[in-house]
Amino acid sequence: MSQDDDDPYPMRAQQRRVPAHDLPEPPDPAEDERVRATRRFRPGFLAAVSFVLTAFIICVFLLVSQTLPNLQRAIDAGPDESLMLTVLDAEGNEIGTRGKRTAPTVPLGEMPPYLIMAVLATEDRRFYEHNGFDPRGIARAMWSNLKAFDFVEGGSTITQQVAKNLYLDNSRTVLRKAQEALITLWLENNLSKDEILTLYLNRIYMGAGNYGMDAAARYYFGKSVRDVSLPEAAILAGLPKAPSRFSPSNDLERARARAGQVLDRLVSSGTLTAQEVAGARANPADVVVRARAEGQEYFVDWVAGQIAAAMPGTTGRYTVRTTLDPRRQKAATAAIEKALADAGAAHNVSQGALVALGPDGAVRAMVGGKSHLESQFNRAAQALRQPGSAFKPIVYLAALEAGYTPDSPITDEPVSMGGWMPRNAAARDWGTVSLATALAHSINTIAVQIGNKVGLDRIGAVARRLGLERPLPRNLSVVLGSSEVTLLELTSAYSVFGNEGRRSAPYGIAEIVAENGDKIFTHTPETVQAAKPEHAHDMTYMLYNAMTEGTGRAAQIGGRLAAGKTGTSQDNRDAWFIGYTGNETAGVWFGNDDNSPTDGAAGGNVAASAWQTYMSVAQAGQAPAPLPGAVRYRDATIRTAVSAPSGFFAELSDLFSAAPKLEGRSASWGQGFRRGGETLGGPGKR
Repeated sequence: MSQDDDDPYPMRAQQRRVPAHDLPEPPDPAEDERVRATRRFRPGFLAAVSFVLTAFIICVFLLVSQTLPNLQRAIDAGPDESLMLTVLDAEGNEIGTRGKRTAPTVPLGEMPPYLIMAVLATEDRRFYEHNGFDPRGIARAMWSNLKAFDFVEGGSTITQQVAKNLYLDNSRTVLRKAQEALITLWLENNLSKDEILTLYLNRIYMGAGNYGMDAAARYYFGKSVRDVSLPEAAILAGLPKAPSRFSPSNDLERARARAGQVLDRLVSSGTLTAQEVAGARANPADVVVRARAEGQEYFVDWVAGQIAAAMPGTTGRYTVRTTLDPRRQKAATAAIEKALADAGAAHNVSQGALVALGPDGAVRAMVGGKSHLESQFNRAAQALRQPGSAFKPIVYLAALEAGYTPDSPITDEPVSMGGWMPRNAAARDWGTVSLATALAHSINTIAVQIGNKVGLDRIGAVARRLGLERPLPRNLSVVLGSSEVTLLELTSAYSVFGNEGRRSAPYGIAEIVAENGDKIFTHTPETVQAAKPEHAHDMTYMLYNAMTEGTGRAAQIGGRLAAGKTGTSQDNRDAWFIGYTGNETAGVWFGNDDNSPTDGAAGGNVAASAWQTYMSVAQAGQAPAPLPGAVRYRDATIRTAVSAPSGFFAELSDLFSAAPKLEGRSASWGQGFRRGGETLGGPGKR
C-alpha cells in the first residue's frame, strides 16, 4: 500500500497530485475588503433610495391633497368677497378707493373678439395649442430678453398665470413652483381652454384695485367690457404684465404706448392687418377723468384703516362720505410742498405733515408726508415724535387749574432737578415775568419750575383729558416735550382751548352707505368738557400773546385773531407749530424720518411759516369767528370778578373782544415787576 493509500484525508493526496503551476493564487486581502465593502454598501444604498422615493411619494401626496381639493370650490365660488370702499370728500367728490373692485363674470362669448385676440397675442400666442406649458414660448421670451438686455417678455402661459395669480401667493419658493405646476396640470385636464380663458379674463388684476376685464373697463372707461372699442381693448390687454405701471389712471401716455405695442403684436401675429388697427392708432382711448390729488391719499388710508379696525371681517361695497374739505386739502398740500421746496435743502428737512380740524373734531385736511407714492407712512396720524415746547400749553393749563393766572409773576432763575439743569434757548436773564410772557417766549426754566410745583400727576391728568392717551414719563423733562405724541393728537388737544374747553375727538368718517343704499353708520358728535371755559380763555390769551409778541410771530395771519405755539425738540429734530382761529385748529410738523437733526429748522421758522401759508388760504372768504379770551382790556379788579357781564356791559365786552389788540398797555400794568426783555429803566433791545 502506498503512502497515499494510508492517508486518512484523501483530498490531501489529491492536492498533492495537482501540479504546482495549476494551484490557485493566494487570496488578495485588499480585493477581499472591496468585496465585503460592496456587499455592505448595497443594502445601505437600496435603503436610502427607498427612503427618498417614499419621502417623494409622501410629499407628492401631501402636495396634491393640500392643493387640489379646494380648486374646484374656488372656481365655483367666483371672486373672493372682500371689503370695497369708495371714499368721498365732504362735497361728494370721489377721492379714492380701497379694497378689491370686482364685477360679475362675463362669459367669453359676450366679450369683443378683438379683446380676446389682443390678450392672446400679448400674453400667450399658442394658448390653444400647448398643454399648459409652452417650451417655444419660454425660448422666445428668453431670446427677446437676451436681445434687449432686459426683462421685456415673460414665458408663462395663461394657464400658469391663472394658477399663480388666482390660487397662490407671491412667494418665490420651490414649494410654490411645485404647486403652480400641479395646478396648471389640473386646470388643463379638468377645464376646457375656453373655461381657463374665461377665468383669466374675469379675475386677473388690472390695476387701481380692479380685478377682471369688466371691472377695469367700468373703472377706466365707464362702460362694460362688452362695449369697449379696439383702442380701449388694447389698453386693457396691455395691463396684466404690469398693472400699476401701465394703469391709464396713473399715466395715460404710458398706457397708450403700451396699447401701441399690443396693436403691433396683433399685426405681427397675423390676427389683424395694419389697415385694421390704423384707426385705433389714430384715435387712442381716453379714460374717465377722476380727481386724484396725491396728498389726500394719506387721509384715504387713514379712513380705510379705521373702517377695517371697526368692522373686521366685513365684506361688500360701501360708500364712505368723509369730512375732508377739498379746498383746505389743496391748501394743506401746497403749504407743505412750498415749505419743503423753500427750506428743505437749506435746513436739511425731508418730511412734513399737516392736519386741520373743525370745532367738532372733523378732519378737514390731512397731509401725511412729502409723497404718498414714495412712502405711505402717515406722519400726521402715525409718527410719534417729541413735541418740544409745543407741549408746554398742557403744563400751563395744569398750572391754571392749580391756581395760577396769566398774570402770576415768576422769576427766571437757574434750575437744578436731581442734577438736570435745563437751559433757555436764548442766553439771557428774563428776570421776573408773568406766566403769559413766560409761555409766549417759551422760557424753559420757568416751565420746569411750574411743572415741579403743580406735579406730574396733575400734568398727566390734564394731558389725558385733552386726548393724549400714552402715559407720560415720570420725570420733569416731559414739561419741555420729551414725551412722544402724534401731530393729530396734539392738534386735537389745542382745539380745546379755542372751543370753550370742550373737546371732540377727531374723526374723518361722516357716513357709511352700503351698496343697497342702507346707511350703516352716521357720525354722532360727542363732546366732553375737558377744561373750564375760563381756563380755556386764559390759555387762548397766552397763546395769542405767543403769536403777537413771542416765538410764533411768523405765523400771524393779517386781520385774523389767532393763537398758537411753536415747538422745537432737542437738536432741532422736530419743528412744530400748532395754532387755531375761531374757525379751525391746524398743526404742522417738519423733520426727518430717521430722526436725524435738521440744520436749524424750528417751530418759529419753517413750521410757523407753513402754518401761516395754510391758514391764509383756508381762512380766506370766511367771516372771522370769535376767539374768546384772545384780547383783554381789564385790570386786576376785573380779573377777580366771577359774575358774567350782562346787558350793556355784555355788548361792550363783545365789542372789545372783536377789536384788534393794542400794541401798548396801560402804564399801571405789571407794577411791582418787570416784563421780559425790559430793564428797570424801560424796554431793552431784543
